[in-house]
This record gives sequence, structure tokens and C-alpha cells, in this order.
Amino acid sequence: MATTTNSPTIVLIAGHWLGAWAWDEVLEHLETDHVRAVAVTLPGLDGDDPARSTRTLDDQVEAIEGLLARLDVSEERPATLVAHSGANGPVSLLLDRRPELVRRVVWVDSGPMANGSAFAPDFPEEVEELPLPPFDVLAEQASLDGLSTEVLERFRSRAVPEPGPVLRQTVELTNDARRTVPTTLVCCSISSEQVLEMAQGGHPMFAEVANLETLDIIDLPTGHWPMWSRPGDLAEVIRSAASRAG
Repeated sequence: MATTTNSPTIVLIAGHWLGAWAWDEVLEHLETDHVRAVAVTLPGLDGDDPARSTRTLDDQVEAIEGLLARLDVSEERPATLVAHSGANGPVSLLLDRRPELVRRVVWVDSGPMANGSAFAPDFPEEVEELPLPPFDVLAEQASLDGLSTEVLERFRSRAVPEPGPVLRQTVELTNDARRTVPTTLVCCSISSEQVLEMAQGGHPMFAEVANLETLDIIDLPTGHWPMWSRPGDLAEVIRSAASRAG
């Protein structure tokens, strides 16, 4: 983590199967710009945690809150949160519970969840976790564009199965202040034009976008994992977003 304290704190949170390690290349670029940034491994995605398959979205939100406290984030010194893909669950909940701690949220090929939604509500109760699928199956759900064989091998070797409770848990949101937090959408595998069309059409994945008060949209064409396919460009987008107050 960079130690510069005059710049806004940036917290990087990766999606399903991923820990803090997923942001290594992005952090290298951010640190050359003297940005104070840290990546987090959410509960349930630490391969050494013997109880990880029982972790919930609430556990993940508490972990993010704890990290923000350790980083001296406050209403007077809010942080920029960067949420990739399936990190939208815990980050949506955090925005609902503690919006005053967030200066700006940057959704990377992702977006805010709507009240009453769940990532995979039909994921069977008897199944403890979801391992990383074979890449041919994964490619039917999310674009692998820009990922080399070496990157895919690293992804496979370091991926941690996603806890079932995280996938099934319904997100309960009650605080409209979450919609006032300045927001940047980084559109990678789905273009900004498509995202806005889906938002206006009420598509469950992006319906909440239509309710945001302050929204910037940036196209960064690549696959669903831009932290590996375009790390330098993604770092620049994040740095620029974090430098904006609103």
C-alpha cells in the first residue's frame, strides 16, 4: 500500500473467487502515482479460513467497515471504493449502511444492486460453495477477452470457491442516501450505451443505475477482468475518479 496521506484513500474489492492479489498490477500503477490504495480479501475468499464457506455478505460488509476504520476513514475523510463484478453485494450494503464513509464508488464492469435482489437466489441450499467453473463455461457468462494463457493459469491456481451464503443472500437496502454517493461506472465487457439502455429498461442487473444522482460513465473496452487485461488504463481511470470530490 502506498503511504501518501494527502490523497484520497482507495479501497479495491474484487469479485467472485478473487482476493486482494487480483489487484497487484493495478496497485503497482497506482503506487507510481503516489496514490494511497489498498486491496482487500473479503471473508469467504481466504483459502486458509477453515470456515470460509459459511461466510455471508454481512461478514464481508463488517470486514470492509473494519478496514475503513483502520485506515482512519471517516465522514471528514471518506474513501473511494472500487468494486469489481460480484463485489457489488457487500459494497451495495455498505453504501446503504455507511454512505458517509464513501467519497465515490467506482463500479468495474458491475453496478449497484437493487433492494430485494440476490446474486444467485436459486443456488441450492445444500451446496456449500461455487468453485471457479471451467473457462469454456465461464466464457458463456463473462468475457475473457484480453486474458493470456498465463493469466488464466494464475486465475485457476489462485481462485477460491465462492461461499454459497454470499451467492444466496438477499440484499436489503433501506437508505436512499446510498443513491447520493457520487458514482463512476467503468464499462468493459458491456458498453455504456448498453448499460444505460438496460438501466432505463429496468433490467435487474442495472435498474439501480437509473436512480443514481451523480453518475459518470467511462468505456474501457476489454473483458470482464480489466485488472489483468488493461491494468494501467484501469489504474488511471480509478486515480482520476478518486481525485474528484463529486
